[in-house]
Amino acid sequence: MSFEWPWQYNFPPFYTLQPNVNTQRKQLAAWCSLVLSYLRYHKLYTIDVLEVQESSLFHNKKIQRKLPIEAIQVVFEELRKKGNLEWIDKNKTRCLIMWRRPEEWGKLVYQWVSKNAMTNSVFTFYELCNGDDTEGEEFHGLEEWLLLRALQSLQAERKAEIITLNDSKGVKFF
Repeated sequence: MSFEWPWQYNFPPFYTLQPNVNTQRKQLAAWCSLVLSYLRYHKLYTIDVLEVQESSLFHNKKIQRKLPIEAIQVVFEELRKKGNLEWIDKNKTRCLIMWRRPEEWGKLVYQWVSKNAMTNSVFTFYELCNGDDTEGEEFHGLEEWLLLRALQSLQAERKAEIITLNDSKGVKFF
């Protein structure tokens, strides 16, 4: 199964920021949706802006259109405002993308724990992200920085406690 592009992807004006405010708002919403869907499909969490500019996400070779870097920055700023993006560096060349917010990931993890009657159990971060028990779950393969944030949201709700032993991290669910 391959990624399914939205109809706008093959529409040349989609690659030029529209001057009309209402049109541009809709265009940015479509780009944000496309970016999050694409990254979710490919399970990508860290983006290099220069690399992604040349990827099929922003460069449609079939119609020979490419979203300019300035427009990509506008799309990324929109994603940042929505809480889906954080810049790693001050120059805004690399970013963390959260196609699900940490609270949503936390909810998914906790649903899995509850469904499998594993409350009052302790797991390492590795077991949750890469263990055999979680294979097939949406959070399987989640990067550790995002899992940590997800578990911190559960800890704030008193549903989990993050444990640090030597160099490894674990979590106990309640």
